[in-house]
Amino acid sequence: MRPGGQDLNPRRPNPLARRVFSGHRPTAAGDLSVETQGIAPIPVGARYGTPRRLFTVWFAPQVNMAGLFTGTLAIALGLGFWLGLLAMAIGTVLGAALVAYLSTWGPRTGTAQLPMSRMAFGGGVALPASLQWLSSIAWDALVGLFGAEALSALLGLPFWLAALLVLGAQGVIGYIGYELIHRVQAVLTVVLFATFVAFAAKLVTGHEIITPTTVSGADLTGAFVLEVTIAFSLAVSWTTYAADFSRYLPAESSPTRVFGFVFGAIVSAYIFVQGIGIAAGNVLPDHTAEGVRAVMGGGVLGGVALLVIALASIGSGVMTDYGGSLALQTLGVRVRRPVSAVIVAALAFALILWLHAAHTASRFQDVLLMVGYWVPAFVAVVIVDWLIRARGQRATIDPAEESPDRRNALVAVAVFVLAYVAAIPFMYTSLIEGPVARAWHGADIAYLVNFLVAAVLYGGYRLLSGRAEVTAGASPG
Repeated sequence: MRPGGQDLNPRRPNPLARRVFSGHRPTAAGDLSVETQGIAPIPVGARYGTPRRLFTVWFAPQVNMAGLFTGTLAIALGLGFWLGLLAMAIGTVLGAALVAYLSTWGPRTGTAQLPMSRMAFGGGVALPASLQWLSSIAWDALVGLFGAEALSALLGLPFWLAALLVLGAQGVIGYIGYELIHRVQAVLTVVLFATFVAFAAKLVTGHEIITPTTVSGADLTGAFVLEVTIAFSLAVSWTTYAADFSRYLPAESSPTRVFGFVFGAIVSAYIFVQGIGIAAGNVLPDHTAEGVRAVMGGGVLGGVALLVIALASIGSGVMTDYGGSLALQTLGVRVRRPVSAVIVAALAFALILWLHAAHTASRFQDVLLMVGYWVPAFVAVVIVDWLIRARGQRATIDPAEESPDRRNALVAVAVFVLAYVAAIPFMYTSLIEGPVARAWHGADIAYLVNFLVAAVLYGGYRLLSGRAEVTAGASPG
């Protein structure tokens, strides 16, 4: 028995150790050879890079039309500019803190987030891995939707063809893998920041941006809580990808620097782009790509803006492509990581067409919330397991050598499901309108309930079971 209560039975080899999940790895920054390395941990001697690389890889994916459109929802909900900005900031900070914390595990394990969670869930990791794989397809569609609309408007292409081109580009970058993703995001950080600053300047000079609050009383409270939840859902959705982009960092990388660069990137990017979205709430209520071109005044500037929107969607989509490819392997599917990345991009195509076929605003909000309601419980379970497993100041943990106690893993899965069920009455979408959320005028606190229920149940169980083990060990005989 090892720290954390895990049973290391040599007759049950850890799936992370299978050769099919290993492969060619980039050896240094700038090595753009195809990465076939999958969910197997990166050996300590094969690590490279510094934590500062995490800033651009996490900043660029947030500066896109999905983030901008999330900001516009604050105006649609009636919050107005200042309350909308406050609600968005609260949700973003809370979500970003969790992503940054989980990112610090990458250097200590050399392992991506979903495969690492096998330490807590055992074979039951198939449930969150399935949800992660489906969520990655949904996120590909969400961000690809705006890129396809922009490319369609720019080149005069049918929407389906533009979507195919955007997803095709995502698939190629995801196929090559880790190092190309880092390089693309470094370039896009500069390009996207400059373009959105220009967009903000045009917006300020030609439109009314300080929109007043249009709701009051209980409706105002409900709208404020819902916007916090929407912003939180956007940020916290990255937790299941967190360590994917820090797993190549050397084991001795400073956890404080890793946390700081990730947290700073996500918070600054979201406040920047969602703040612009709130300011543009009356200009971009639905058809965002065309709205951006109109704000930029059409012509060359409008065309450049549309091109950048398409590039932004590709930059964000490759992150989910990459995470989705690792989730499929976590399920035990013995397919090489590059092929898995292409599969995710291909399946997102149908969902993009569905999102585009009807009222984008309502479907965007529904998908945004629905794909993430399970995430807080997942985070709570893996954090509790990590805190127990990592106690004793172990500098590194190799998930390929760790196996969960079978009982602990079964409880983790049960808690994961129970926490989701407990959160249903607090959900508020057009697909699920929980009775509590409805009574509270749309105040959706399902994410908070999901996290707290899982943390209390699983944390309480591990605490009590740990004490029972200590007591049993101290008993005579």
